[in-house]
Amino acid sequence: MKSILTLVTIITLTFSSQTYAQGWFESLKSMIGLGEETQEVTPNANDMISMLSQNLGVDADQASGGLGSLFNYVKGNLSDEKFGQLSKALPGVNELIKSAPDISQLKESGGLSGLMDKAAEYNDSLKAINGVKKQFEALGLKPEMIMQYIEQAKKYLDSEQGQQAKQLLMQGLSDFTQ
Repeated sequence: MKSILTLVTIITLTFSSQTYAQGWFESLKSMIGLGEETQEVTPNANDMISMLSQNLGVDADQASGGLGSLFNYVKGNLSDEKFGQLSKALPGVNELIKSAPDISQLKESGGLSGLMDKAAEYNDSLKAINGVKKQFEALGLKPEMIMQYIEQAKKYLDSEQGQQAKQLLMQGLSDFTQ
């Protein structure tokens, strides 16, 4: 009787372990630390450009130029120390800034844009916002897309690894998001 009980136990364990071998083995590896390591992906400017381009239907130059305009604006609104923290938390930010279009040679325009240009002469914050607007226009983007870019950047940085960069970005963009 004892040998039959032993045999039934061995057969049961054999069949149940074969049926669940993969799951059981993976659980065991995970328990002892041999499972696949999930590598935390650090946010970076290149991945942000790809995501933004895909989600907004803009090309890579428009994505990087628009983000560069925004990060240049942020750089002007944060202390050097805080912008350094942002650059460290989001590698590639300084390269993005270089991709922002140069609007220094643009002539003043008429109509509502001309009024914005005139008003910007008297207010540094308005001048900087107007500059971002003009950079977007130079990229062939509508100024209304500025908020879409900001929302996409926030979405991209909405991870445990991106929280510091997201906080600093929003601090630097506070004039846009009020």
